[in-house]
Amino acid sequence: MKGVFLDTGTLRPAEMDFTGLEQSLPEWQLYDQTWPDEVAQRIAGAAVVVSNKVVLDAALIRAAGDLKLICVCATGTNNVDLAAARERGIPVCNVGDYAGPSVAQHTLALILGLATRWHDYHQDVLAGEWSRSPMFCLMHRPVMELAGKKLGIIGYGTLGRDVAKLGEAFGMQVLIAEGRGGPQPGRVPLAQLLAEADVVSLHCPLTDDTRGVIGAEALHAMKRSALLVNTARGGLVDEIALREALLSGEIAGAALDVLSVEPPPADHVLLRGDVPNLIITPHNAWVSVEARQRLLDGVVNNIRAWQAGTPTNLVN
Repeated sequence: MKGVFLDTGTLRPAEMDFTGLEQSLPEWQLYDQTWPDEVAQRIAGAAVVVSNKVVLDAALIRAAGDLKLICVCATGTNNVDLAAARERGIPVCNVGDYAGPSVAQHTLALILGLATRWHDYHQDVLAGEWSRSPMFCLMHRPVMELAGKKLGIIGYGTLGRDVAKLGEAFGMQVLIAEGRGGPQPGRVPLAQLLAEADVVSLHCPLTDDTRGVIGAEALHAMKRSALLVNTARGGLVDEIALREALLSGEIAGAALDVLSVEPPPADHVLLRGDVPNLIITPHNAWVSVEARQRLLDGVVNNIRAWQAGTPTNLVN
């Protein structure tokens, strides 16, 4: 029985322990990267296919006669045609909750960056502003103290809960947005959260219901002093509307670890260098060695469970 991992490069293999994966099947073929025109040939004859971001569409799944299991080395499964896999009776498994500590600390780092403006002050120092200062410090950029402020969480799964705990440790009051089911104890309507929160942090999945949830109307509803943080999915935010809101001062700042297109085009509207108090990190909130190892180990656990006849983490 052969297994194929199509894009190990997304894990940075030199820093990982692949022993568990290699021992899970008699034969493995590990590819650093696989381009679309290479997929069919590489998965031919494979019983198990592992993919992080390589697309497995309906045609590929239907043509792979030996395919028995698809493991997504990620939480999101939008790169796999789940309906086609279901038609053939091929289970698709993902890995959830592997990056919680890493994403939560990255989220708080972004919040702290926006609140303290350290990224801007660092550039001021390098530009000689401190050396030319008539007094001992620079204080021309507003700094927000988080204690006593309201942290609005949209999406209250594992990541949302982890960020809420860290926010509370800084003395913040946490507001949790209601889900699609309507009123829920301990939660508030989205409109109330947007109006009251000093920091809005996104942790919900990207679905038809959540796409563009932070658009022009939502940004207009936020405080002018509010900060927006997105470490979830780029499509949750209308990027053109965000650019306009930051340039006009409609909100005070934003920090994003994700964009709607990744990698983004060089002329992306948020990468022009003219947007104030904007921090963008390259979708790396999850990339600690510890999180990547948990992700890989999660794939191994899914393979072992399938071999035992009790597949877990099924998404189809």
